[in-house]
Amino acid sequence: MTKIAIFFGTETGTTRLIAKKIHARLGEAVADKPVNVNRIQPEDFLKYDALILGTPSYGVGEIPGRSAGCLEANWEEFLAKLPPHIRLDGKRIALFGLGAQERYSERFASSLRKLHDTLQALGAEIIGAWPTTGYTFEYSASVMGDHFVGLVIDQRTQGMFTEERLDAWVAQVKPLLLERLAQAA
Repeated sequence: MTKIAIFFGTETGTTRLIAKKIHARLGEAVADKPVNVNRIQPEDFLKYDALILGTPSYGVGEIPGRSAGCLEANWEEFLAKLPPHIRLDGKRIALFGLGAQERYSERFASSLRKLHDTLQALGAEIIGAWPTTGYTFEYSASVMGDHFVGLVIDQRTQGMFTEERLDAWVAQVKPLLLERLAQAA
């Protein structure tokens, strides 16, 4: 496809809200409207070369889905639909995740790492690492070095930083995603 895809999983609607904010920053000419991952099939996902994927944190660092306590289908159920031996080579994916650093300080935004590792193991190029500076938590599986594997948003305790973080992150990933689209054209 000639646009960036935005797919998200959500339980309370906050990840959807952030996906819509990202879409607004990218613009209709660059990105397709965000779609809940529980409303797509693998072929919808696979037709894109540049994607932004969002996930809530659910369970104890698990990929969100029914087995982690979600009421609706989420990333767990979507990933289970992918054909066996599928490869995502050539896909460039930026990740964002939500978490509550005070309430879940011992596993802050850890679900993001599970999604990252799953997609990377399938051959996807993951971009959009985000600094841990400015967050306060005990542990997050999503930290590699001094960065999260994607943008982390804490609407509960740091909602005042969301717009600024989105602006900076979108400015970081947009040219890389557009570059991938140009390469695929």
